[in-house]
Amino acid sequence: MPKAEPSRETGEGSGSGRRRFETRILAGGTEPDPRFTLANERTFLAWIRTSLAMLAGGIAVEAFTTDIFAPDIRKTIAVLLLSLALIIGGGSFFRWLNIERAMRHKAPLPLPAIAPVLAAGGAIVALVFIAFVLMRQA
Repeated sequence: MPKAEPSRETGEGSGSGRRRFETRILAGGTEPDPRFTLANERTFLAWIRTSLAMLAGGIAVEAFTTDIFAPDIRKTIAVLLLSLALIIGGGSFFRWLNIERAMRHKAPLPLPAIAPVLAAGGAIVALVFIAFVLMRQA
């Protein structure tokens, strides 16, 4: 009885469909130590948690601070937090991918491009809050 061809969609069989996907997305290389791959995945998940926190913060500012902030300030802070969530959430995948590729090719690890974005965005949000507190009448 002849062997069934592996399914490209499910990656069943010899795993050749999965291997082709890995080769295409990870650009070849050799499999790194699983501990490093798992550490990279944990870092990715930490960026995702940070993104979800920014998302929750943006929603909370818009939903629960109508009595505290003027509409323009509330909208500015919410949009800044939601934008940070979008950038960090999307950027975290590309950071994970670039690090995985670097490990597979034994290349230097890339610098985190989303870390300065998070730092600058957080500083801008803090500046808006500080300006509001300083300008608010007691």
